[in-house]
Amino acid sequence: ELKTWLETNQKAVMGEDYTPDPSIDVGVPQNPALENLPKAMGVAHEHYKSRFSNSSPSSLQPVILFVVQEGETNTVDQRMLEFKLWNNHGIPVVRMSLTRAKTQLQMDPDTGALYILSDSDGEHGTTPKYEVTLAYFRAGYAPTDYPDGYDGIEWQSREIIERSRATKCPQLGYHLAGTKKVQQELARPGVLERFFTQSEMSVKEEGLVDVDNMRSAFAGLYSLGEDAVEEDLDAVREAIEKEDGAGLYVLKPQREGGGYNYYGEDLVKMIKDNVEGSGSSLKLGEDLAEFILMQRLFPPMQQAVLLRAGVVEGTGESISEFGCFGAIVQGHDGKTLHNEYSGFLLRTKFSNVDEGGVASGFATLSSPYLC
Repeated sequence: ELKTWLETNQKAVMGEDYTPDPSIDVGVPQNPALENLPKAMGVAHEHYKSRFSNSSPSSLQPVILFVVQEGETNTVDQRMLEFKLWNNHGIPVVRMSLTRAKTQLQMDPDTGALYILSDSDGEHGTTPKYEVTLAYFRAGYAPTDYPDGYDGIEWQSREIIERSRATKCPQLGYHLAGTKKVQQELARPGVLERFFTQSEMSVKEEGLVDVDNMRSAFAGLYSLGEDAVEEDLDAVREAIEKEDGAGLYVLKPQREGGGYNYYGEDLVKMIKDNVEGSGSSLKLGEDLAEFILMQRLFPPMQQAVLLRAGVVEGTGESISEFGCFGAIVQGHDGKTLHNEYSGFLLRTKFSNVDEGGVASGFATLSSPYLC
C-alpha cells in the first residue's frame, strides 16, 4: 500500500507519464549529518592536539566541550553527536552551561589553553582535569542566554572561551554572520564584492564567481536602524501604507527559533507605534533598530500529513524549508583543513502557520523523497 501511494505521489509531482530512471537514485536520500558533523569535529580535535602537543600537559585528557543551556530539554540530536564522537573517534564530550562554566573553566594566561576543573576540590575546583580542544556552542545565541548582560557570569564565561586557544564551533565571525542584521548588511549592493578579488569576479562567465547571481538568491532585507537608506524606507512605507503591503514582509528580531517575528496587522502596529510622520517624512524610532524588515517568501504548497510524537497532528496544505549542512575546518593560518557537505534538514509546517521552528512547536521534521 505504501509503495502504491509513493508511486502515485511521484506521478502527481512529475507527471502521469513519469517513469523512474533506473540509473538515478530515487526515494529518501541518505543523510550523512550524523557521520560527517562529528567527523569535522574530529578533524578540529586532532589538529588542536597536533598543533599544541608541546604545550599541553600530558596528564590532562583532551575533550570537546558542548556549551548547552541550563536545564536543556532539546538534547536528542546533541546526545547522538556526542555518542558518535565517542564511538567513531574515541573523543569524550563534556556538557556545560555558560552559568556553570564561570566556576568550572579556567584559561591559562600564558598559553591560552582552556581547562575544565576537577569537581573533587569541592564546588569550585582549582585543579585542571581536562583540556578543551573544541567548544561547540548549542547555547549563547539568544539574549536570554545572557540574563545579566555584559556584567553577568554567562557573558564572562563566553569571553573566557572566546579568548582561549580552543577551536570554536562556530567561530565568532560565523556566529555573527547568522544574525539577521549582518545578513541584511551582506545583502547590500557592493558588500559581497569585498570578499572576492577583481580577478575572481572578472571570470564570472566561466562560472567561478558571479556576485550578481549570488545576490539574486537573497530575499529582500531592509535596515530599520540609523543606517537605513531610502531603499529601506521605501520597503517600510510599502509595508504599512499600501493595501496588502504587510503581507509582503516579515519583521524579524536578532533571534533564532520560532515565536519572535511580526506578521500582517501585528507588523503594521509594531512599526506604526515606533515611527514618526509618514510618506517622505517618515522617521524610524530607535526601538526598531533591533529588527530588520524581510521580504516574505511564498514557497510552493503541497498536501501533507504531519505527525508529532507519533500522533497525527493534522492534514492539509503544507510548506517546507530545506537546508544543507556544511562543515569547514580552518587553521589559524587560514588554511582549509576540511570542507565537506554534511547532510540536510527539512522542516515542514502547515501553510497557514506564520512562525517556524521545530523545538518551538511550530514545525515538524520531514524527509525529502527524490523522484
